[in-house]
Amino acid sequence: MLWSALSSVYGAALPRFRLSMSGSDLSQARRSMSGSDLPRFGRSMSGSDLPRFGRSMSGSVELRVSPERCLFDDPLRLEVIGLIPGQEVSLRTELTDEGGEPFTSLGRYRAGSGGDLELSRSPALEGGTFTGVEAEGPLWALEPRNGMRRMVKKDVRSPLTVRFSLHQEPAGDVLSTAVQERSFLGEGVSRIPVREGRVRATLFIPPGPGPFPGIIDLYGTGGGLMEHRASLLANYGFVTMALAYFGYDNLPSHLGGLHLDYFREALEFLKQYPKVNKQEIGIIGLSKGADLAITMATFLPGIKAVVSICGCNANTMAPLPCDGFVLPCLEFRPEKVKLTETGELDCSESMDDPMDPVFQDCLIPAERSSASFLLLSGLDDENWPSASYSKQFVARLKEHKKEVESYYYPGAGHLLEPPYFPLCKASHHKLLGMPIIWGGQLRAHAKAQEDAWKKILRFFSKQLKANTAAHSHL
Repeated sequence: MLWSALSSVYGAALPRFRLSMSGSDLSQARRSMSGSDLPRFGRSMSGSDLPRFGRSMSGSVELRVSPERCLFDDPLRLEVIGLIPGQEVSLRTELTDEGGEPFTSLGRYRAGSGGDLELSRSPALEGGTFTGVEAEGPLWALEPRNGMRRMVKKDVRSPLTVRFSLHQEPAGDVLSTAVQERSFLGEGVSRIPVREGRVRATLFIPPGPGPFPGIIDLYGTGGGLMEHRASLLANYGFVTMALAYFGYDNLPSHLGGLHLDYFREALEFLKQYPKVNKQEIGIIGLSKGADLAITMATFLPGIKAVVSICGCNANTMAPLPCDGFVLPCLEFRPEKVKLTETGELDCSESMDDPMDPVFQDCLIPAERSSASFLLLSGLDDENWPSASYSKQFVARLKEHKKEVESYYYPGAGHLLEPPYFPLCKASHHKLLGMPIIWGGQLRAHAKAQEDAWKKILRFFSKQLKANTAAHSHL
């Protein structure tokens, strides 16, 4: 039965998902990122940075969140005025995803001598889902009602609404409320579905004439089309292509149907797009998408920068036909898969060992690539040993004097997403048909996501140079 569940990764296709274009060419806005001068389009969807005053239930206490509308990876600015000095309150935060699943967090606070709270300075007390001075704690500490839920934003044209409520402790009376919309598409960023030849993807185009650097974005064995990371990257001046490669539209329904030619076709489409600088192309991939990103940079010309997130140094899960040869793969060994006491699959030791001489042909010869590499791994990755894979990959590249950066995050799990995405320690894998463990510790994983995002943006801005005056500082 376990082998049947695992082998279903080569099974059914996902339903077709129809999308349409949105966005317009409005003015460019910029955002500072802790000393970084990366451009940022559409910081506020309303164009306003004025604070939103929460509705007060007591008539005197005000919960303020600003701006009223922002991008999903923007920092949180939240404060409370009008409390009694030393008054104890709780801040409850709720976000409901597209599937109707509520994610909630709780912070407990004590008002300062002036009767105010500012999350960037006021420490959260024991008894909530986070503690200490954590300005973004209400966001990164969000937890699903169903413990095995992964929050995925499929329709990036609409924002996610975050609701905040301030409660008196211990009675629990509501003192004030506030709402913030956190969006994925900045001002002027266009979303263009792609159905060209065999390629099934979505392009995100920054405002302005371009040309812009281009980035291909790949996710893992869940299949389908994932747009949230690509849409956020476009806000920084990159044309990004969220690329599906199985389980979507009329693409193969399983990983066994992959071929390098498909990725070549997608790459050529991106390079020929009018607003893309074909000399400045990068790829970012997570999990299985990471080894595909490395493979593309190895066997396809014209890729300058690769970000591998919790990936492997070998081809995995399905042989990949290339030009005149087939790249063999590491496979799961079902006899090594464990079941936890709560019924999740633990696949952390089930993959073939890429350093076993028997599987040397599965290793990706990335030293052939002219690209620069950035590798990011979680040391609490319970899906597979991505940190070990990364170290093996780095050693191989350095042996050939290739440029590579690598970072390892204690307490971070497998699903390293953009900032403020809730930690997913385990979730139901739609192709396996069973829940699977991903790993990660709440605070450590959140901090890793924030740091990794900054490193990704800086890496791409350094390696992919824009050739227009408007973006010459990238």
